[in-house]
Amino acid sequence: MRPSHPPLPTPSFAGQDILSVSQFDRTKLDYIFGVAHEMRVLVERFGGADLLQGKILANLFYEPSTRTSSSFMAAMMRLGGQVIPINNVQYSSVSKGESLPDTIRTLESYADVIVLRHPEVGAAATAARYAAKPVINAGDGVGEHPTQALLDLFTIVEELGQADGLTITMVGDLKYGRTVHSLTKLLVNYNVTFRFVSPEILRMPDDVLDVVRGTGHTYDEVESLPDAIAASDVLYVTRIQRERFTDLAVYDRVKDLYVVDEELLTQAKEQMIVMHPLPRVGEISYGVDDDPRAAYFRQMRNGMYIRMALLASVLGRA
Repeated sequence: MRPSHPPLPTPSFAGQDILSVSQFDRTKLDYIFGVAHEMRVLVERFGGADLLQGKILANLFYEPSTRTSSSFMAAMMRLGGQVIPINNVQYSSVSKGESLPDTIRTLESYADVIVLRHPEVGAAATAARYAAKPVINAGDGVGEHPTQALLDLFTIVEELGQADGLTITMVGDLKYGRTVHSLTKLLVNYNVTFRFVSPEILRMPDDVLDVVRGTGHTYDEVESLPDAIAASDVLYVTRIQRERFTDLAVYDRVKDLYVVDEELLTQAKEQMIVMHPLPRVGEISYGVDDDPRAAYFRQMRNGMYIRMALLASVLGRA
């Protein structure tokens, strides 16, 4: 008879802030993905539930957002909660010079959880220091975007069955793209191979590459997308972000370097996926949308399920 082992304790996120992907190991990822899958089934069968009835989310966005803001709002409402939406801070007391700590202290008087997007790296951590309620980082400048990374990894697992053994190719703006920074740091929990495709001026930052090297993973840096496509299991495409450039002449030189179209995909595996955090501005042709390997709209919907899982977890209902 095999010796029995006590079950591993279920991770608890109740009352916790979600600030960085560094908070997640494989056990915690498996747990959140399991909850997210349950949320997906729940929505598909019933449209929602009342798990968070009586709870209020403050959605505080200092930068423009369509998907992240809307999916957090939809996630909260599908779970029976309510939302205070502050998506244009120029119409709030921020325009009068109110500090971030004071804004956070105000909103936590009314809400049970705060979702924050801010242009400054570390802003979410600053907010968390002043808040007694959970703070969820919805993107801090060029720093991290942990909930996007979680939904990206969840999409990979849902689409391909697992992450281990895959070759992950990231394309485009790897310097300023907080989505690829966070996703790379999450993926080092798995046995994957990285390929980074970008012009020299937009290469992956050294601090992210240090994480890859420090965990024993291998990676290639190339400038040619056709050279990387054939071996890719996941092609993660990012737009060249005009708003991150101070010199628009430099932006104009690199903005159209990489375009994923039907011809390029003839060189790709039949069982691979194309992902994009959206919005796109021409780096994926519309003709690719009908290819079954185009996963970016399924990826977008997965964001709602992941954010439902996170909200339920930090509020102690999952």
